[in-house]
Amino acid sequence: MSNLEHQDTIVALATPQGVSALAVIRLSGEDAIDIVNQVFHGRDLNHVESHTLHFGTIRENDKIVDEVLVSVFRAPRSFTKENSIEISCHGSMFIVQQIIKLLVLQGARVAKAGEYTQRAFLNGKFDLAQAEAVADIIHADSEAARKAAMDQMRGGFSNEIKALRDELIHFASMIELELDFSEEDVEFADREQLKGLINNLLHKINALIQSFEVGNVIKNGVPTVIAGKPNAGKSTLLNALLKEERAIVSDIAGTTRDMIEDEINIGGISFRFIDTAGLRDTADTIEAIGVEKARKKMTEASLILYLFDLTNESLADIQADVERLESQPVPFIGIANKSDLAAPELVKELGNSENIITISAKNPDDLHRLEKEILRKVNLEGFKTGDTIVTNLRHHEQLVRTKEALQTVIAGIDNGVTNDFTAMDIRQALHHLGEITGQITTDDL
Repeated sequence: MSNLEHQDTIVALATPQGVSALAVIRLSGEDAIDIVNQVFHGRDLNHVESHTLHFGTIRENDKIVDEVLVSVFRAPRSFTKENSIEISCHGSMFIVQQIIKLLVLQGARVAKAGEYTQRAFLNGKFDLAQAEAVADIIHADSEAARKAAMDQMRGGFSNEIKALRDELIHFASMIELELDFSEEDVEFADREQLKGLINNLLHKINALIQSFEVGNVIKNGVPTVIAGKPNAGKSTLLNALLKEERAIVSDIAGTTRDMIEDEINIGGISFRFIDTAGLRDTADTIEAIGVEKARKKMTEASLILYLFDLTNESLADIQADVERLESQPVPFIGIANKSDLAAPELVKELGNSENIITISAKNPDDLHRLEKEILRKVNLEGFKTGDTIVTNLRHHEQLVRTKEALQTVIAGIDNGVTNDFTAMDIRQALHHLGEITGQITTDDL
């Protein structure tokens, strides 16, 4: 964005496109209040206090376009730290377009995508990590995603990064000072103390890096494949979890030939359930394609729910399938289904199995037990303790690069490298940490 563009007053629809009861049009920029004042008939907005509401009409000459409610926010007490106006009008897209057209004629410019948040960042309202969290809040579709994004937007993650940088900057300044006095052969930074600091930083950074596995699940949901042999009750389970008839249920083997997907919220976490074709060898070309898709989805999933039909499978068959599941890298829950129809001896035998839960997909209590086991399996306990969680791939990559730079610093100290190389490696680590919050930015960012 050029400096001239940054000085423009911008306007955009803040609510979703489409017909609704109300719509909100937002302006931001030095002339926002004056521009709206030229088409608003009610109070003189140039003489009202910040954070006040005013009823009136938007007019094109003498023609009333709509009755509106105008909110006034004076700089720097606004989202962008600029003069801002929000116009609440009726939700007709024709009315919205007419009002925006009038505002553009008075000197506003239609905002680019993300420009309000960009201005908030450029004006120092928050740092880059907090700005990115705004989009995460908008798209949060579960309580856990909302909580993680809100913590990041309120500066929880940024404060962690700032603390890491502050610790490192102190020693970096000592190393730089030694370079200025290189001829005197003095040492301002104790190397063992520096190694201790870096090892402490590495411990904290490793925890943040490892949290990304949980953070990615929280932000994007858990792709969960429901698999098993034909007629194991996969579609019945999907319907029961969703509490609706989403998949066709039939006694005919091979009814499900393609994948059926839907989302459900369990314990504040979004799960994307994928019902797949029954796993078996088949001469039916279409069903065989579905089986192949099912096997592929199992390798891509974060969790597999593998169903066994207790009325049609022996203990040996089930144990053989469990061994195959244990040999692959994706976590799984073995679900021994149709326990209400099975032989009591088989149900009792499976009750002692570590990776198998025995249920009837038609029993609400059994489904509740299964949901608790699903949450335990995706291992989100770290999130519940209130620890900072990394949910952004860009942040994860910069933390990995920071870790590599710090490991290079320790290797250099152990190998007796000169101060200029040590200083360079520390600067590199500081650079990667700074790119997370925008203290150091590139043109691409």
